Amino acid sequence: MRSVISLCAAALVSAVPALAQQREVIHGPGEVQGLPFSLAVRVGNVLYLSGQIGNVPGTRQLADTGITGQTHQALENVKAVLAAAGSSLDRVVKCTVFLVDIRDYGKMNEVYASYFPKDPPARSTVAGSGLALGARVEIECLAVAGG
Repeated sequence: MRSVISLCAAALVSAVPALAQQREVIHGPGEVQGLPFSLAVRVGNVLYLSGQIGNVPGTRQLADTGITGQTHQALENVKAVLAAAGSSLDRVVKCTVFLVDIRDYGKMNEVYASYFPKDPPARSTVAGSGLALGARVEIECLAVAGG
């Protein structure tokens, strides 16, 4: 038993440097400079997207004040990050939606559903007390990288 554990530990330790070498930071159009996070990081064939709010690409200004417009812009921002990484919405496997007010769930859900009309990804939705820049919604995703 001890030798099996040692062998597994050795395999794990030797795999860690290979995984670290596969880490690729994704940059894309509309990226706001000076923020302490990346738009997305690719490890192997998985894309980890940072949460997107409904800001005008390249700025810290919200595109809209309402939940419908902000959800639309947040998902357009997600699409742009995915495209920069060579992927697309149909390759998204999991999203987490953050809302400031759970009463916005219905309107957010209508817009969200229009972006994932068939076989939508897994999703969680949570409400909290505030989001960056006064946004009403933030959406983060995991996706399979393109080819």
